[in-house]
Amino acid sequence: MSLMFGKGRSCNVVSVPERGLAEINVAVLGVAGSGKSALTVKFLTRRFITEYDPNLEDTYTSEEVVDHQPVLIKVMDTADQAGPVNCERYLAWAGAYLVVYSIDDRSSFQGCQSYLETLSQNARANQPETPVLLLGNKLDMERHRQVSKCEGAALATRFGCLFFEVSACLDFLSVQHVFHEAVREVRREAERSFPVRPLFISEDRHLLGLSAPPQVAPPCFKEMPTPATAKLVTVKSSRAQSKRRAPTLTLLKGFKIF
Repeated sequence: MSLMFGKGRSCNVVSVPERGLAEINVAVLGVAGSGKSALTVKFLTRRFITEYDPNLEDTYTSEEVVDHQPVLIKVMDTADQAGPVNCERYLAWAGAYLVVYSIDDRSSFQGCQSYLETLSQNARANQPETPVLLLGNKLDMERHRQVSKCEGAALATRFGCLFFEVSACLDFLSVQHVFHEAVREVRREAERSFPVRPLFISEDRHLLGLSAPPQVAPPCFKEMPTPATAKLVTVKSSRAQSKRRAPTLTLLKGFKIF
């Protein structure tokens, strides 16, 4: 028995708490037919879809726990019709990218290279770099494989990104691992951006118990938040607050879910 989610219908995967959470935006890129929507919905619902509208682009939200740390993951399931032509919408939005191709379709593999080149050019112009993960999807179609695992790994090495092969049809844990690894990469990049734990100075002689006049009071060193805590502060935005009470997952693509 199948369950159809028509346009405008919603499915709550998890309610978003009122407390503040680190938020990470993940954009899923690739040519039509590579399985981007199937991977996205598999991660969010543990189910595999067989029918969807490839022309619609949606963003979903899910609260996850990665390495014992809660995080709000926002996933943009993109719908580029001609490759990364009008890509400004996710280049300015995403904190990590999943670039997807199908192992049984060489044209999808060739198409994902243009995405990697666009992301590489964008990374050279912006610091810190945004993590990129290359995914070979449809591992269940091994008997029809057109792209070897070595080719995928070589392309990932060329562009300095992580590489995985997964199946949205069969394996939820592998798909979940990829999205969680994107979160870990964002956290690692944040830590690399704060190699030294900085200090700030406060001249409060009452805290120090000193009688010296304010202009000559010895400085009081207070430790800044750790990088992980700082991340929780810097990622907050008015946009995130405005959507905090929205349903976590809204399926608008006419998914057919089993």
